[in-house]
Amino acid sequence: MFEKRPIIALDLPNKEMVIRFIQKFDSRKKLFLKVGMELFYKTGPSIIDYLQNLGHDIFLDLKLHDIPNTVKKAINSLLSLNVAILDIHATGGFAMMKEAKQIIQDNANASNRPKLLAITQLTSTSQNDVQTIQLIDKTLEESVLNYAIWAKKAGLDGVVCSAQEVKKIKQILGLDFLCLTPGIRPAGNKNDDQKRIMTPRQARQNGSDYIVIGRPITQSSDPEKKYLEIKHQWNLDGLNYE
Repeated sequence: MFEKRPIIALDLPNKEMVIRFIQKFDSRKKLFLKVGMELFYKTGPSIIDYLQNLGHDIFLDLKLHDIPNTVKKAINSLLSLNVAILDIHATGGFAMMKEAKQIIQDNANASNRPKLLAITQLTSTSQNDVQTIQLIDKTLEESVLNYAIWAKKAGLDGVVCSAQEVKKIKQILGLDFLCLTPGIRPAGNKNDDQKRIMTPRQARQNGSDYIVIGRPITQSSDPEKKYLEIKHQWNLDGLNYE
């Protein structure tokens, strides 16, 4: 069976800390790593080059959100980095999502075309936030599902959502529609600023295609050991359910 790799969120402030962190892992093992805004804005594309030269796959988590033309041009600029996954905010609208996907189809080689995912609601968002700040007169789950439906209509490969919403998304949009789920915490770990969390096992049971884990690994005294524990839960524990 194909072994899934948890995506490690490199929520670290600079390249030097990334290098020290990566050196704690067996260099023969190829990781799946998330580079977010903090790290990318600090280092630029050089961090992508460094990690890819080591053989690692990259989820470039820049959460693009702007008018359609601006996002389209930004996506086109990022294609030269040859990352595995890019993401945009579904709140940017149908036209923005559609044009972002179209520029990938038109300009990226089919052999290394990145997956494009739409962020639905952040895993730090609560039901109260949806109602009082966003003024959405629906449940949080309904909001997430609506964004996912429009993302699929726009041709995107999937969404970024909480693992709590994956089962419903898969039921309505199909098993091939990808769900990448942050907010994953091993049992007993702190929630930090995440509100809608699940364990690796629960995420696997619900059908998540990718899970993202940051601080439980990056702040561990033995990050490789912690990573392997989570990877084991993600690959084996999740299969042992009724």
